[in-house]
Amino acid sequence: MGQEEFSSASDLNSDEICLVLGDELRRTSKQQKIHTMTTTRVAWKFLITGEVQGVGYRFFAQRAAARHQVFGYVRNCPDGKVEVVAEGSQNEVEEFKKDLATGPQWSRVDHFEEISLEPTGQYSSFRIEH
Repeated sequence: MGQEEFSSASDLNSDEICLVLGDELRRTSKQQKIHTMTTTRVAWKFLITGEVQGVGYRFFAQRAAARHQVFGYVRNCPDGKVEVVAEGSQNEVEEFKKDLATGPQWSRVDHFEEISLEPTGQYSSFRIEH
């Protein structure tokens, strides 16, 4: 079922919800709304400081990105930080961020900076940049 106009909430079936779009009321299935909520795309840049270079952090990030279906890149910075750009669904990027904040076994994350970005859709994979 797609979105249709309706006049009041009493016109809804039990498996539908109401959306307010500008001055119009629309109805859509709950399943479509849940899909829309879980696929909201976000993008973040993370700057990680600590014992994060030379300990497998980039490979750890790449594996975590694959697990969470996140796109973007990870790279070592000249100042000793690791930079990550991550784009994907809000839920998956949030779970990916938790993994990054923990890091691999031999790492130590001292500081974790988050910078919100506009999602671009330019990434089709997650890669290690040099």
